[in-house]
Parts: sequence; C-alpha cells; structure tokens
Amino acid sequence: MQASQGPRRSCSVHKLYHQPMQQVQLYYTPSRAFDNSIYDDSSSSRTQVSLKTQNEKFFTMDSFPATDCAIYDADPSVSISSLRSPFSPQCSQSYMSEKHRFYENTGGSPVSGCSGVDDGNGKKHELRELTNKLLRPESDIDDSCSCSLNVVSKHFSLTRRNQVLDVASRLDLKELLVACAEAVAEADISTAEALMNVLEKRVSVSGEPMQRLSAYMLEGLRARLWSSGSNIYKKLKCNEPTSSELLSYMQILYHITPYFKFAYISANVVIGDAMKNENRIHIIDFQIAQGNQWMFLIHDLARRPGGPPFLRITGVDDSQSAHARGGGLQLVGERLASIAKSCGVPFEFHNAALSGCNVKLENLGVRQGESLAVTFPFMLHHMPDESVSTMNHRDRLLRLVKSLSPKIVSLVEQEMNTNTAPFLPRFRETLDYHKAMFESVDVARPRDDMQRIRSEEHCIARDVVNLIACEGADRVERHELFGKWRSRLLMAGFTPCPLSPLAGEAIKDMLKEYSSNYRLAESQGALYIGWKNRALATSSAWQLPRSLPLES
Repeated sequence: MQASQGPRRSCSVHKLYHQPMQQVQLYYTPSRAFDNSIYDDSSSSRTQVSLKTQNEKFFTMDSFPATDCAIYDADPSVSISSLRSPFSPQCSQSYMSEKHRFYENTGGSPVSGCSGVDDGNGKKHELRELTNKLLRPESDIDDSCSCSLNVVSKHFSLTRRNQVLDVASRLDLKELLVACAEAVAEADISTAEALMNVLEKRVSVSGEPMQRLSAYMLEGLRARLWSSGSNIYKKLKCNEPTSSELLSYMQILYHITPYFKFAYISANVVIGDAMKNENRIHIIDFQIAQGNQWMFLIHDLARRPGGPPFLRITGVDDSQSAHARGGGLQLVGERLASIAKSCGVPFEFHNAALSGCNVKLENLGVRQGESLAVTFPFMLHHMPDESVSTMNHRDRLLRLVKSLSPKIVSLVEQEMNTNTAPFLPRFRETLDYHKAMFESVDVARPRDDMQRIRSEEHCIARDVVNLIACEGADRVERHELFGKWRSRLLMAGFTPCPLSPLAGEAIKDMLKEYSSNYRLAESQGALYIGWKNRALATSSAWQLPRSLPLES
C-alpha cells in the first residue's frame, strides 16, 4: 500500500476485471504510503502478553521489561505466551512441528507463524506426494504395446492432471495457493497451470478477503512462472492510473484504515516532544508524498506558548510520489507555506526531488543552528541492502543521517519479514500479512464497492505482485521485522528513545473510530499496531547517545 515504490511500473491486475471506475471524491488529508506472523527475529524468547480493555490504562513506559508488552483491544483481560509477537496467541501443534523447517529457510524465526496448511490429516503434503509419484521418468512408462509412445505419454499426462485436480478440489483456498506456489518454485509448469486454472474459478476481487487476496497472489504466481528479472514488468502489461485516480485510491485507504494515521500521529508526537524547547527546527522527511502530515504539526507549533519557532522542512521525493500528486515537490512546498502563513509560523521548504538511493549530504540542506529531526515513514524497506547491492543504501542512509547529528529520528515500518527470505517462506509471509490487511479493509466498505476494489488493486495488490514475482533489484518490497531494524540502527550508532505515553494515548483515541479488532501494543520501546493476532506496523524513535561528562 505504498505511494512511493522506487523504479517500477504499476502492477494493477490486468486480467481479472475491466470495469469503469466511479468518480472518487478528493480529500485534503494525508496520503502517505503504507503501503505492511509477527515475531522478533533477533530473539527466540517467549513474550508475555497482557490483553486489556479499551477503558483501562494504556501502558507505563517503565513497567515493561524488554520482552514484555501491553495491548489494547476490546477483549477481556487475559495473559498468553507467544513465540511470535505482541499480538499472537500460542501457535498450533501443526505449526510448531514445522518450526525448524522455517528456521532453516530464513535463518531466523518462523516466517508465517500459525499459517501451516496441514489440517492434521496430512493434506498439506498430499498434493506434493502425488505430484512426485506422477513425475517419474518417461522410461518408466511401459511402451512395449503396439500403441505409440506419444499416445501413452498423452494418456499419462491426462491421468496425472486428473489426479492433481482431484486433490486440488479437496484443498481450501489457502492450501491451494501454497500448493501452487510450491509447484511454481519447482518449475513444475503443468501442475502449476492446472492449479492456477482451479484458483481462477475460486477467486474474486469483490468476494471475501481471502478470495480478493488470492486473486492478486494468483497474478503474482503467474508472473513469476512466466517471467524473470527485469522482464517482469514487461510481462505484467499493467496500466498506470492517472494521478488524480491514484491519489483518490490512497485517500480512500487513509480514511477506512488507521495505518497512515498511526504513522503520522506517532511521528508528530515524537518530533513535537523532542523539539518543544527549540526555536529553529529542521525536519527531513524521506518520503514526503503529499506532505499533509506536517499540516497538523504546523498548527501545533502555532499554539506554542511564547510564539511559534522557525520551521524548515526538507522533502525527499521520487517519481512515483510525483505521479500520485500530479506534480512535483513545489506543490507540496506551496501548500505547506500557505498553511504556515495562515498560522503565523515562519516557514521554509527545501526541495529534494530524488530517490532515497541517490540522496547525499549536499541534497539535504542542513544548516548550523537548526535542531534536526528525521523521519522514515514506510520508506527504508524500499532501500536495497547488502543482500542486493554492495552499495547497501539501507545502512548507508542510516549512517548519513547519523553524521547529521539529529536530535530525533522517527522510524515507521511494516512488521513483515520478506527481505532475504527465500521464495516459499516469503510467499507464506506475504499471504499471512495481507490476509490480515484485507480483513481490516473488509470491515470498512461493502465488498462490491468499486472504490475499495480499485484502492486494493492499485495500492496493495501491486506490492503483493512485486513480493511474489520479482527477485534481485526488481524486488523493491523488502520488509524487515522490528528486531532487525533495531539491530541496524544500533549498528549505525543510534540508541532507542523512549516514546512518550502521549503517543500511545493519541493513537488509542484515534482507534476508537475504527473496528475493535485493531490492537495497539508497546514492546521494547516500539509501538505496534495490528489486526486481531497479527501486528502490521511498528513506530519507534531513535537518538544519538548522550556524551558522558568527563571525570575530574
């Protein structure tokens, strides 16, 4: 659900439907990209979780050890243990029995939590075993009869296909997707195509959440099966929506889900608290999109006792954000300057229209005498790391920011493990993560609502296709869990900054407008937002270590 994706084409689904888009009203509210099994891959220890009702106290920052967290939802207060996240209940036995296989695939914690498709009857492996049995060498076929080998081979293929389809008919949608992904991973084209034909009859962009997600995952599997490397975008044949349409789609998701607001509110509270005594403030936003987040901060600064400070904002941009806006960064600067003028806040905007991979010190316009804040909103996972390029822009950007001596750094990321995971574990992680995402969207709009369909297609499905179909530099969706981000920031020289309880309280108030299935938790100094038992995004704050006083 990202507004800024780096150098790639729009991957809207091109085959499942072609329907006219209804007119969508434009809003003047923030529309940044968010698009994001939960576990901390830096630790395998259990996490004690305390569920509380909405009316109870949110959390006390100093009351939780490093592995503890507090959660707000509408459920009765209970305590549970988990190997996964601040949200997840104990996993099923079928998942636990497969834990070590996921460790081997990812080098960390299991990728997809309780998502195993084994229902206790061995159904998960039935299709694989059947396929292996049928895929014996042609020499095993008895061709001693008078009929030709071609006729025998054709009969063999039809028999195999019928048996595959028979097993497929007994699989549910999730099991069928995983079986199809396994066939694609093994380059078993005939099995994959047979399963795709079955899937196509069972998916729907206006159906239940799993049916909608499956439609887009099917497109990703098709693209992966028939494409590779840089050819993927040519194969997809996607149409780019107009800038006004894309903005409308993003705005719809902004209003019907709390993920964008979670990012904006937490970052604004963190920055406002850190800058409360500063007279000259410089904010570097590494994915400014529409820039509307800062409207709220400008209004807050205007109410500061003693008068507002001088505010300067540097907006980093790329071509996809410019397309969504329908213009360059000057539009953002003009809008923010107009708002600041009306509020009486001295303001200056600095344009840095380039990708994060190309940002250098001279692009950021840092000046002496200004207190610096830096924000990475759902952006760093687009930067290639050491697994993709020797340049390692992900860690390079963190070191660059550290060299600027910022007073505060805000990081918001999707809680998802897809960066270095092999294809099959990544497929399962993508499936589990977006299943929760589609369920959360489902409660807000009717299933046949065309605005919702287009929003999912252009703002979520494109990420799903990229995660499944692309590899190497073409795969720009490379998420990491908070434990990994924590390690990167610590290695870059930062230290965690305790979040003000005001951030949690502000987000908790915002969540009252949404379904009670949304949950908020605090763990290891980070805020988590999730849907039911699945954490979907985290927000954390970072600062440079304070200099120790010299001994006399």
